[in-house]
Amino acid sequence: MLVKMYEKNNSQREVDRVLDILNGSGVVILPTDTTYALCCHALKERAIERICKLKGMDPRKHRFSILCYDLSDISQYVQIDNSTFKTMKRNLPGPFTFVLRAGSRLPKVFSNRKEVGIRVPDNNITREICHQLGAPLLVSTIPFDEQTDDIEYLTDPELIDERLGDDVDLVIDGGTGGFEYSTVVYCVDGENDIIRQGKGILDE
Repeated sequence: MLVKMYEKNNSQREVDRVLDILNGSGVVILPTDTTYALCCHALKERAIERICKLKGMDPRKHRFSILCYDLSDISQYVQIDNSTFKTMKRNLPGPFTFVLRAGSRLPKVFSNRKEVGIRVPDNNITREICHQLGAPLLVSTIPFDEQTDDIEYLTDPELIDERLGDDVDLVIDGGTGGFEYSTVVYCVDGENDIIRQGKGILDE
């Protein structure tokens, strides 16, 4: 199912539909400030298992990322020092994923790698959904094969719905998406090591 949403002034009924799906362990595709992404309620293991199956990922080996509305409650989900927090505050919302040690409130699936990526994207649709959900979202890139897939598929919600609509509960059309991935910053050891340069230049 494809549903159109906007950066502001969405009807509460449309937002509630998304929240009901997420609270029911559903999987949604939504826009971020980089690419469209798969998402689910980050505290519901059955939903996480669905995304892993869809992506063919082994949850024991894969490093997951969660999306938060802002940084106010980040300490509930990760271990973070003051220096790293200040760096994140300077750069978020924005196209960055900060890898930190996972906290105890996250499900068992996160304990295998003991690390988690944190995102606060500069996209009001996704942040508002996360805010009203009152919990982080687990996010993962939509399946894409550079050898066979056209880059337009990554950016066009209608094409995404054609390809993945039967595998997820909802696709949110937030307009034309991007095709650059986030810049990934590894902060576990107290250093800001860029392990993948993507969209955005880190302000250190």
